[in-house]
Amino acid sequence: MILFPAIDLKDGRCVRLVRGDMQAATVFSDDPAAQARDFEAAGFAWLHVVDLNGAFEGKSVNAPAVEAILKAVSVPIQLGGGIRDMAGIDTWLTRGIRRVILGTVAVRDPELVRQACAAFPGRIVVGIDARGGKVAVEGWAETSELTAVELAKMFEDAGVAAIVYTDIDRDGILTGLNIDSTLELARAVSIPVIASGGLASIDDVKRLLRPDCAILEGAISGRALYDGRLDAAEALKLIADAA
Repeated sequence: MILFPAIDLKDGRCVRLVRGDMQAATVFSDDPAAQARDFEAAGFAWLHVVDLNGAFEGKSVNAPAVEAILKAVSVPIQLGGGIRDMAGIDTWLTRGIRRVILGTVAVRDPELVRQACAAFPGRIVVGIDARGGKVAVEGWAETSELTAVELAKMFEDAGVAAIVYTDIDRDGILTGLNIDSTLELARAVSIPVIASGGLASIDDVKRLLRPDCAILEGAISGRALYDGRLDAAEALKLIADAA
């Protein structure tokens, strides 16, 4: 299992939101590159980076911060937020991002996702963010009529590298992952699924290491790492011992 530390970028700073509310942002670092180095030094094998401004505006906004992160670390990075066309996908993959996460565009233009998967095998991730079981788009500002499972099944044979599944209602509030919904999605498709939203403590990591969660690729942790509720060394040792 991979534990992905999250670096969410707003106005060039590293923040965490509560249920996707841009007005409820807590700033944890003014230097995202330094934060990335800290996560790499702690032993994390991947970074999960999101351009929050980009998700709302539909274009990359925090590019300087992302580029600084790329220069600061050698671990692979998956990036989401505002990437809505093939040019944007190509730009970030060329600059060194390992995997690009496509969220809103997966609902608006699923054919683009298929084309991207064909052009960049193993490097396209679909982000499925759900509120009340329905997929949210445009930085979570709008809710569609699609369910998470319906959207995931649309890409079953497209060659998607992974799905990041976020329960918006739990994101940033440290109430624990929605394991039931995440496993329901993971069992419905053959695409690897990454759990996101609400990871609160070492107990969540222990839950992810139980046999029924073996089908998951991993999980994303944000606020719990920043405020010390989840000790990185303890979590990574637990995962390593389980492996």
